[in-house]
Amino acid sequence: MLSLSPKDLPAADLTAGQLERGQSPWSDAWQRLRKNKLAVFGGCLLIALALLCFLGPFFSQSYEDQNLDLGATPPSAQHWLGTDTLGRDLFARILFGGRISLMVGLVASAVALIIGVTYGAVAGYLGGKIDTVMMRIVDIIYALPFTIFVIMLMVFLKDPMEKFDAWLARHPIIDNAQGVGKILLLFAAIGAVEWLTMARIVRGQILSVKKTEFIEAARALGYGPRRIIFRHMVPNILGPIIVYTTLTIPAVMLLESFLSFLGLGVDAPMSSWGTLIKDGAEKMEEFPWLLIFPGGIFSLTLFSLNFLGDGLRDALDVRSSKD
Repeated sequence: MLSLSPKDLPAADLTAGQLERGQSPWSDAWQRLRKNKLAVFGGCLLIALALLCFLGPFFSQSYEDQNLDLGATPPSAQHWLGTDTLGRDLFARILFGGRISLMVGLVASAVALIIGVTYGAVAGYLGGKIDTVMMRIVDIIYALPFTIFVIMLMVFLKDPMEKFDAWLARHPIIDNAQGVGKILLLFAAIGAVEWLTMARIVRGQILSVKKTEFIEAARALGYGPRRIIFRHMVPNILGPIIVYTTLTIPAVMLLESFLSFLGLGVDAPMSSWGTLIKDGAEKMEEFPWLLIFPGGIFSLTLFSLNFLGDGLRDALDVRSSKD
């Protein structure tokens, strides 16, 4: 019978280069995202645009200041992007409008995210008749034209929002409260129709992890449905949720621009990119810069969001890993 001494065993002192360190899925996804140049470019551009929109108005001219004698003038050293028909600086109005458009995109998408994830996760986990009823409700709402549904909400809730604006105007600690109620209504109305697809996506992902071993172990330990759904299931499907959220933001911004184009957006003198595009389209033959600059910034933002969304989709897809 042979006996091996410790000297006969292979050396265990491997160099650092011979050791393969484990990587978390999120770290692996980050490495793949960094290799996607378009996604990185889109993310950096979005950060730059957001900082410019939220900080730029503090250092530029006021978006409200009018100079009727000046009128609409092309870009110059004093007004980098020109002025509109009322002599207001277009650069300042684009920066302020970016605040509104980006806030609508982010907040309405957050509303859709919260409603859609909760609704879809509960439906997928409970299953059976409850799941059937909940998803048929989604189908019924899906059958309604989204834009008409939002317009109906905007019209029906117009009076309460005007009363809310009047209350804010009388409130001593709030200044420039005009139009705040309508902006909040935009957030709620758009978020109320954009959660449906999110609910379907989340439900499908929940069904795929519902029968896995770690969920069965959580049930065996006596955990309740709420803890299982939000502590164990939802964190494991964050990839598709994050990807779809990045694709929801441009859709929400497009919907806000369309509503503003119809006159259902923010009220003057406030502006969003949608209202600026609407005003520019009406005078594009005489003053083309009124449409070119807001439309260009808006298109650049949408392209950046789509590039980032595509990059996240590829980075968070485990099957795309080559390692």
